[in-house]
Amino acid sequence: MKSVQFTSYGTPDVLTLTDVDTPTPGPGEIVIAVAGAGINQLDTKIRSGAMAQGAALASPSGTGFDAAGTVLETGSSVEDVHPGDLVFGIGRNTLAEQAILTQWALIPDGVDPVEAGAWGVAVETANRLLTELGIDAGTIVLSGASGGVGSALIQLARGRGLRVIGTASVKNHIYLESLGAVAVAYGGGLVERVKAVAPEGIAGALDLSGAGVISDLIELVGDPAKVISISDFTAPKLGARVSTGAARTTNPRDGFAEARSLSGFSLHIERRYTLAEAAAAQGRRDRSHRRQARRRSGVVPFHLWTAAAEARSADAATTARSRLSRGHETAWCRVRAVLTHRLSGNDYALSDREETAPAIPGEA
Repeated sequence: MKSVQFTSYGTPDVLTLTDVDTPTPGPGEIVIAVAGAGINQLDTKIRSGAMAQGAALASPSGTGFDAAGTVLETGSSVEDVHPGDLVFGIGRNTLAEQAILTQWALIPDGVDPVEAGAWGVAVETANRLLTELGIDAGTIVLSGASGGVGSALIQLARGRGLRVIGTASVKNHIYLESLGAVAVAYGGGLVERVKAVAPEGIAGALDLSGAGVISDLIELVGDPAKVISISDFTAPKLGARVSTGAARTTNPRDGFAEARSLSGFSLHIERRYTLAEAAAAQGRRDRSHRRQARRRSGVVPFHLWTAAAEARSADAATTARSRLSRGHETAWCRVRAVLTHRLSGNDYALSDREETAPAIPGEA
């Protein structure tokens, strides 16, 4: 079968589409025919060698952590799904025609498996952060809210009855508001802007972007223990917390169940590539991350796009959708890129999200 692999660390050009053996599930694992899979920042960090601590790559490696598709084979002790079922979840080496999943759930009726391929890591991370934050009521702030994890967080938090304030660039405010969040610009003056829209105070805050905002979030919340980051590993120096998948405190399947329980839960996909174009997709992800870092390092003017003002009408979501023409797809579709790959009559797609991991195959 075909799989995206790399034999050395480096730029996206090290990725190649290679013939490999089909995977075999171990106990508690399943093999799926991949319909879709998403790329996140962790994928690009691993490929670049940023997490290798200077060591050379010992053997060829696949890439990708989450996917969706049709169950082909189940390992021992798996009883909740069977061959032919459509599932999404988390696994390994998911940028491939077939992949192992270690955590999964059934795809809700009517959901495109290509889109669901981007759910696994985003949903797991969102559920873990909300659970670790432990806020039952009130208002929370999400810093860097327009990516995959932020999109999932807004929907899960709203489902729990929380009010959400999300920071993002001005062009993404319509999108945040369509999900039910209050949008504010990031950059200098963040504390004052958040206070202006949340006179009731902030119960907790989550940093998704690593943009050096921990001190601002602590000032807003008043309690460092109620501030958690997934990307700023200096946060504990200020008394805040860091959450990682490696030190997972929750069961991913609880998050999957929570997302499935929400009517209309979705993560939108902007673009699709073929599996053979995985290097182009990761390159786009790298460039997007660098642009975001440059923007966040400067002062963002506190003004709103005309369409954003219109989106504050009684039916904000409808207004936002009507304003987001094809020319504004970047603001609406948070899954940044997708790969389409025709093999044996099937279409495959790979999605690239702003802030978290994995890829997708489905109908082009």
